[in-house]
Amino acid sequence: MRRFLCAVITVVAALAVVTPPVAAAADHTVTFVNRSGRPVWVGSTVNADGSRPLTGLPTLHNGQSATITIPESSAPNHWRGTFFARQDCTGASGSTFRCRVGDCGPLSDRCTTGERPASLAEFNFDRGDWLAPWYNVSYVNAFSLPITIEARDGVTPPGSAECTAVGCPEDLLPHCPPENLTRWADGRPMLCTNPNRDARTAYSNALSSRCPKAYAWSRHDTEPGNQVVRQCRRCTGFTVTFHPVA
Repeated sequence: MRRFLCAVITVVAALAVVTPPVAAAADHTVTFVNRSGRPVWVGSTVNADGSRPLTGLPTLHNGQSATITIPESSAPNHWRGTFFARQDCTGASGSTFRCRVGDCGPLSDRCTTGERPASLAEFNFDRGDWLAPWYNVSYVNAFSLPITIEARDGVTPPGSAECTAVGCPEDLLPHCPPENLTRWADGRPMLCTNPNRDARTAYSNALSSRCPKAYAWSRHDTEPGNQVVRQCRRCTGFTVTFHPVA
């Protein structure tokens, strides 16, 4: 018996030496698709948790798309933040660059300040959370453009909402309470701003009734039966689409 055990140990040790290491999981990617009918400058902000700010963000004309890689495998091994569409941007990057909607500083390919109110695509990529990535569309601060998020190559278990799409392609500006609506110079609706992000209001009621798969106020995810946040443990990345408004 002793010789048999020694032989087994020797074989196991040999196998341990020749077995190649498991490959590290690849960083997720996010593809942005612009169907808004106008140019957008993609903006991004990060949580105050060490997440790395992104640079080299794309400018997309209508019909264009671009893909970025999330730096989640670099220290601190997570990335939590938002993406949004900056609109009506003018000026020279680095000096006079400004946007009417979603402004976040004077650079066209990155943000240097927090964003002004806009529709957000929010993500939590965390190598320490086996349920991650998490994702949602947020109109908590404002609605500017319709956003949808779709997981790529995700596996949805039977009877589960995992990896399903969030957000909606519908223009919600026609349903904005008049007191919360800002217009472009030509009178077209531009932005619907939430008067109180931490409570149910006429704003959140109007938006959530039309788009139940997006946050309309900060504690929307505590409501029974809500559909605002999803996770997708096995996917290669996500597609964020900016849809048109009138």
